Amino acid sequence: MTTAGPTEWMVFWIVVAVALAVDIGVARLGGRTPTQLNAALWSCVWIGLGLLLGAWVALRLGGEAGTTYLTAYLVEESLSVDNLFLFVLIFAQTGVPASLQHRALFWGIAGALIMRAILIALGVYLLARFHWVIYPFAALLVFAAVRMLWGKEKETKLVEASCAICTSWVGRLIPITPVSTSSSLLVRQRGRLFATPLLVALVVIEMSDLIFSLDAIPAVFAVTRDPFLVYTSNIFALLGLRSLYFVLSGAIRELRFLRTGLGIMLLFVAAKMLLAETIEIRPSVSLAVIVCIFGVAIVASRFAPGAQAPR
Repeated sequence: MTTAGPTEWMVFWIVVAVALAVDIGVARLGGRTPTQLNAALWSCVWIGLGLLLGAWVALRLGGEAGTTYLTAYLVEESLSVDNLFLFVLIFAQTGVPASLQHRALFWGIAGALIMRAILIALGVYLLARFHWVIYPFAALLVFAAVRMLWGKEKETKLVEASCAICTSWVGRLIPITPVSTSSSLLVRQRGRLFATPLLVALVVIEMSDLIFSLDAIPAVFAVTRDPFLVYTSNIFALLGLRSLYFVLSGAIRELRFLRTGLGIMLLFVAAKMLLAETIEIRPSVSLAVIVCIFGVAIVASRFAPGAQAPR
């Protein structure tokens, strides 16, 4: 499989920069709550760009590289969707109105891109120097799978803990105003500087992404260790998350078997990582397995009889 060179990286960053510039320009035209149609269109744009990059990778680096990228992208996108459960709770607890949620998500995802780059570079370095690192990585995936399958109250506990942390150390650094209608992260009232609920939400989003990256990054390393494929799949999975939130925020809890599918997928990639030296699983087979897992989870959520998802 051919390794990406400067041309591939340059094209990738140009596409990301142009798309972000257009996205920011469109957002500044309104300053209002994104409509369902607008969010759906932008979700299609980001997903389309992610898939087009996969086709371009296949043309430049070979069909196996393209299939590997698509597998990694699907893994990262599916794990990113799990963040949507958390976003709903974060905005409910901090009281950030819908008209300002897109701002918190934009800066939260922008910070996550930098943090993911650092963590991925560290992971690539460790895997190249120390082979035994695959075992704690696989253990993280198994732990995440168990948490997905049986940790029903994970999001609520995480948000409550994060909000408590924000109240304690953020509140000690700077007082927090309860006014949630300001579009600024900081406001000045009566000559004093206050943090807004928007800043609190942003801090919680960044903290939660750090925790979720402990699942996502080892999972993509089970698919490939190529830095270009690992990072680009992460980036495009995260970039579409803001628009996807406004599309799925009302329906996300109706997908009651989604987390079961995520747990099974994490068990599969953990096994793939541990057995890589004894059993070769081709990228096309991995892609087919992951597509089948989520296809069954979505169909089961839609048609299987049972109680409705909890509110």
